[in-house]
Amino acid sequence: QLEMEGNQITLDSLQKGTDNPAFSFEGENRLYEEHAGPYSESQEERREGKGRFSSYCRKALQPASKATHFCKAHAKVLRRVVLGLLGVAYLCYFIAACYLNFQRALALVVITAVVAFFICWDIFKKHCGAKVLLLLRPVGKCFQKSWPWLKWLLWVALLAGFIVWLVLDTGRNPEQLISLGGFCFLVLFLFACSKHHGAVSWRAVFWGLGLEFLLGLFVIRTTPGIQAFQWLGDQVQYFLSYTTAGSSFVFGNTLIEEVFAFQTLPIIVFFSCVMSILYYLGAMQWLILKISWLLQISMGTTPTETLSVAGNIFVGQTEAPLLIRPYLADMTLSEIHAVMTGGFSTIAGSVMGAYISFGIDAASLIAASVMAAPCALAMAKLVYPEVEESKFKGKASIRLSRGEEQNILEAASNGAATSVGLVANIAANLIAFLAVLEFINAALRWFGEMVDIEGLTFQVICSYVLMPVAFLMGADWADSRVVAELLGIKIFLNEFVAYQQLAVYKKNRLMGLEEWAGNQKQWISERAESITTFALCGFANLSSIGITLGGLTSMVPQRKGDFASVVLRALLTGICVSMLNACLAGLLHVPTQVGDCAMFFSTTNFSSTSYTMYTCCKQLFASSVLQNGTLSFTGSWAEQTESALWLRECCVHYNHTSC
Repeated sequence: QLEMEGNQITLDSLQKGTDNPAFSFEGENRLYEEHAGPYSESQEERREGKGRFSSYCRKALQPASKATHFCKAHAKVLRRVVLGLLGVAYLCYFIAACYLNFQRALALVVITAVVAFFICWDIFKKHCGAKVLLLLRPVGKCFQKSWPWLKWLLWVALLAGFIVWLVLDTGRNPEQLISLGGFCFLVLFLFACSKHHGAVSWRAVFWGLGLEFLLGLFVIRTTPGIQAFQWLGDQVQYFLSYTTAGSSFVFGNTLIEEVFAFQTLPIIVFFSCVMSILYYLGAMQWLILKISWLLQISMGTTPTETLSVAGNIFVGQTEAPLLIRPYLADMTLSEIHAVMTGGFSTIAGSVMGAYISFGIDAASLIAASVMAAPCALAMAKLVYPEVEESKFKGKASIRLSRGEEQNILEAASNGAATSVGLVANIAANLIAFLAVLEFINAALRWFGEMVDIEGLTFQVICSYVLMPVAFLMGADWADSRVVAELLGIKIFLNEFVAYQQLAVYKKNRLMGLEEWAGNQKQWISERAESITTFALCGFANLSSIGITLGGLTSMVPQRKGDFASVVLRALLTGICVSMLNACLAGLLHVPTQVGDCAMFFSTTNFSSTSYTMYTCCKQLFASSVLQNGTLSFTGSWAEQTESALWLRECCVHYNHTSC
């Protein structure tokens, strides 16, 4: 033990870690406290004040923390209570709306019924699905035993029914048979281009074409289908008109009324924003899953390819594969081909809004996009059948992500920001393609003039090359040249330019202009318009090859070679799918009946022209007879006392020998 006077240091104290008294700060602290005086007391008071404040805060926040803990502990009960209260509130609102004006609330009734059906179905499936399947198992076994001969009986019955309907339906409009012939020709052509003829899944092919036909029949021929899609198209138009509120504030009324870019492109921003919100809420995922489930159980395709094709009804060719991004690396070449074909065969909802703003019929665009999904899947399996073992064949379901946004405002902002690139891409492509088209036309005119061929253009070449295809789709021979021209623009440039020109033809018809201006057609018939609307509805053009390859390669870089090996075949399939839709539109088209022209003439003032006036004047011209300087009329026009007056009014706007 070592000892020193004053300050003692012992080995025991060193072992215990006692501080050396020589280096203690206690003396300095006492000296500091003696000199600090009131300042040290104020510090202590501050510490005490802070302690009291934090204590008060803890006491004040105790009810909130208890409430939070209670909510977490009873989250399920509280959720049911809130949903119940909201349900009661909506029920009261629904009853009040129906009581005040049921006709006005009809759309609300339909929407409510659809939502209620799916909610009840999910509840039923969750609680009673397994029991029902157990009860139906004996019936299922019996059905499986009978299926080998029952399916042939079913196919024969369907074929006989289709033939009978076809004979009765085409008896009034024989030109519909041309569209049917074009439909069969395109299917046979795609079969001839098949990668593996012996491996074709005819179940997928026939079910896909059957679903396409039934959808077309419902939309074009049945009154509920016509009214439903017309109502849906009108609602989309009303909805898109809200874009004006934002674009007029940013650009001013003059620009959005006169300049195409400020009139049409803001619609894409608005629609993209809404789609992003629907994705955040999970509404789009729910709808896509329901559609893909229907296609999957009927056609026997795998969940991954079916889900992507179903997504293409609403989103673009690069957005739909994002739904199945985690599975792309393991998909077979046939599945990848189906994914690409779905992208080429449909259009995105955002650009659909732009086409509707042109004046293209909204119901036809929506129907074309919906009908393309089963047809694209069927033709993809015809052209590139499955010969590999898919890892997803027996998979029950595929998980869909809901995005990374934290709230609905971020989803809306991200959707609007994402559309900026799309808008810029569309604007740049329009500038580039229209400029290139004008250059090509100038070059072709120059080459043509060298050999005394006047007016040689890209459109003229397309109109002659694709004219037989347009005729096979069902267009009249007189309209086939214009339809072929628009089809060539869609394939070699893009559908945006083609729809823009189709809108001009439609506007000319509705304005009641003369059908011919010299050797140029100013408009095409309603039937040709409908066929062209369906034929142009798809992203299948040469520029889309780079978009598709770039989008898929960015997701799965290691499969770049596989993507490149099937993209051209998918492009051809996508072009033919749009043409098949057009053939079906021509087969099912019902000509619009012109009303009582005499009644129309008696109520119009002839100050402006319209398509109805043109049609009625054409009828009046056809019934007029001029003999020995005397004008007379045949048919029902002979009974009208004002026929001569109406004829003079028609001659003001239109030229005819009777004038």
